[in-house]
Amino acid sequence: MTNAIAVREMTMPVLSGSLESYIQSVREIPVLAKSDEQALAVRLREHGDLEAARKLIMHNLRFVIKVARGYSGYGLPLADLIQEGNVGLMKAVKRFDPAINVRLVSFAVHWIRAEIHEFILKNWKIVKVATTKAQRKLFFNLRSKKKRLAWMNDAEVNDIATDLGVTSKDVLEMEKRMSGQDIGFDLSPGQDDDESAFHPSQYLESELVTDPSDLTENADWQKHTQNLFKSALNTLDDRSKDILEKRWLADKKATLQELADSYQVSAERIRQIESNAIAKLKAAVAE
Repeated sequence: MTNAIAVREMTMPVLSGSLESYIQSVREIPVLAKSDEQALAVRLREHGDLEAARKLIMHNLRFVIKVARGYSGYGLPLADLIQEGNVGLMKAVKRFDPAINVRLVSFAVHWIRAEIHEFILKNWKIVKVATTKAQRKLFFNLRSKKKRLAWMNDAEVNDIATDLGVTSKDVLEMEKRMSGQDIGFDLSPGQDDDESAFHPSQYLESELVTDPSDLTENADWQKHTQNLFKSALNTLDDRSKDILEKRWLADKKATLQELADSYQVSAERIRQIESNAIAKLKAAVAE
């Protein structure tokens, strides 16, 4: 176990008092290495280790702050958004399966957003039915003016528009709004594991400039690719490795003729060695 887990015991930051103090405390908690995260997740899943769960939550709190800040335009306190996001993180930790071999944050982002979405919907009326004077007049009078429950025909629309002093377009728009039914923005708790259930939140593109899950996945992939390349490079003989490094990795790349003069062979022979070395690298990476 590396120092990331063996670090001195930290207490879980609490969102009370100064929000800036909480954010600063969270920033001081290091991000876990993937191997440490996997080890903790295995301890939690196989042995019910609550201390492992606490560490997984604590070392991922910074990502909740990042996601919560993306919802600051709804006029709700950032502290409340972070608090709800933390609940989502806890739910994600409980359900996280280390066998899938992805970072926890990649899995947890959905749960963090789901809790924040639910909180916003409880505290914010996203669609106001009547926002203009004409719409308010329609809202309070349309039901009494309608002579039947079915959709109105053109004659009825025109009569109501004339009677209330609004346009036919306003009448049709209000009828559509008042006939609509509310739809849940997120899956209900009972639908969490239902693969056939779909809700509007699943079709929203993230507005975050840098999604924490993307950052983590990209960093892991880049590190993985670099390790593969280094291992593959070590399988080459010294001459092939030197040619590739001078042709592709050096700041000032050497020409085929320069290398041919150095090794006292033809430029064509250098090209063949280079091509064979690249083919060996591709094969080693593929394995």
